[in-house]
Amino acid sequence: MNDGRELERIDRALHAWEEGTLGKALGRSPERQERFATSSVEARRLYTPLDTAEVDYSRDIGFPGEYPYTRGIQPTMYRGRLWTMRQYAGYGTAEESNQRFRYLLSQGQTGLSVAFDLPTQLGYDSDDPIAADEVGQVGVAIDSLADMETLFAGIPLDRVSTSMTINAPAPILVAMYVAVGKKQGVRPDQLDGTAQNDVLKEYVARGTYIYPPRASLRLAGDLIAYCARDVPKFNSISISGYHIRDAGSTAVQEIAFTFANALEYIVAAQRAGADVDGFAPRISWIFNTHNHFFEEVAKYRALRRLWARIMRERVGAKDPRSWMLRTHSQTGGSTLMAQQPENNIVRAAIQALAAVLGGVQSIALSCYDEALALPTEEAQRIALRTQQVIAHESGAADVVDPLGGSWYVERLTSELEQGAEALMAEIESMGGAVAVIESGWMQRQIQDAAYRYQQAIEAGGQVIVGVNRYRVESEEAKIIFRVDPRLRDAQLERLRRLRGERDGTAAGAALARLEEACRDEGNVMPAILEAVEAYATLGEISGAMRRVFGEYRAPVAV
Repeated sequence: MNDGRELERIDRALHAWEEGTLGKALGRSPERQERFATSSVEARRLYTPLDTAEVDYSRDIGFPGEYPYTRGIQPTMYRGRLWTMRQYAGYGTAEESNQRFRYLLSQGQTGLSVAFDLPTQLGYDSDDPIAADEVGQVGVAIDSLADMETLFAGIPLDRVSTSMTINAPAPILVAMYVAVGKKQGVRPDQLDGTAQNDVLKEYVARGTYIYPPRASLRLAGDLIAYCARDVPKFNSISISGYHIRDAGSTAVQEIAFTFANALEYIVAAQRAGADVDGFAPRISWIFNTHNHFFEEVAKYRALRRLWARIMRERVGAKDPRSWMLRTHSQTGGSTLMAQQPENNIVRAAIQALAAVLGGVQSIALSCYDEALALPTEEAQRIALRTQQVIAHESGAADVVDPLGGSWYVERLTSELEQGAEALMAEIESMGGAVAVIESGWMQRQIQDAAYRYQQAIEAGGQVIVGVNRYRVESEEAKIIFRVDPRLRDAQLERLRRLRGERDGTAAGAALARLEEACRDEGNVMPAILEAVEAYATLGEISGAMRRVFGEYRAPVAV
């Protein structure tokens, strides 16, 4: 980026400056720490063109819309179209969540993002004893196609993009979504949306797994192959670094572990008969925008560049769309604090701005009251308005990659990419993502990083405003949103009525065919769709697959 003589002049000037300033007893405020770093990289005191001497503009940065997409995947980025604004929503029964969805759409939200309750995420019906205290608590309860029909009543699926945060039962929920579309007169090839379907990260970050890793990988691959053929506009997998980061990883670990998982899914989809260029353009992502503003901007630039190189040079994808990393971003849930929760509005705004300057395609903000309970309508409105202020008032959306060329940002982009590449090579040397998940290695790496971060907070080196500094000793209790416990009774009655009114013989026959399909090597999606349309319940369908695949039990540390 600079000629040799200019770099030599800068080098001499930098040394002279350092000797002059460091030779003086400048002192340090007691409010400032001794060490400055991002989650992954030591931060220097000053950055100059010397720090980007190895960066080649054409090779490493280029133009937006062109390989390696460091500056963005579209030539005009937000000048042509703003990012999709979503807010994660869902609670209680399908009726209540449908009302919340309609409210958010009326307020200017441009896509839906569905939160499911824990029984749904784990493949249990609401009347299962294990689900007793969790029905509708952290998301909406979906027991059958009838619930899904209610959830999207009055919402035209050919005009609304829907993201579903669902993993182990993702094939079942996507089948329900396809079936609802058919009932609305919307063909599968008209449906637009995303299913997370990233079950590998469940074993290391969230815990909502059902089947053993290799069976789960098969199901994920079957869903990818099915959508590539029959639901081509639908993103059949949204590979998640978000939960890896929220579990305590560093930014480098978030990149490396997510990409290692992604390569496993690509192999699984190819094994299911899909061509890489037939499904790779529909892979989407979700990453976690954390507190360090510049690291997060650089992270999104590094993610795009590294993925483009992996797909073109390693995987051998030919379609340029297969090289593009299109990502949703959610502001960091683990950064939300119960103390002085209004501070979370500021945290989310800064994180959202970092995501915009990093060039993402979709954003949801974690609401300020989520550290206490499910978000209120007011909190979700503030989160949506935050995005709208950034979009229309800040000027951040007016120029493509406005921080590109910053010596600090370019250096940090390269350091994150290189760190992730080295970590991915280590994973590959141990047999790949599934192998290191089965051995517990990936889990331990995340746990160690989380422990170091917590130690820094407790020692005061990592300042959390309102928690370990600037505390208010006598905070008043906040009014928070609670799910009406009577909604569980309504859900159980709905489920009881469904079982009494459906064709039980047809449902039973469909479940038997599903078990048979699971034992065979073919794609299980057609059998799942048949069971869904026969109004077999989520728990019954998951149970049929449990009988074939078994259930996963995490290894106990000794």
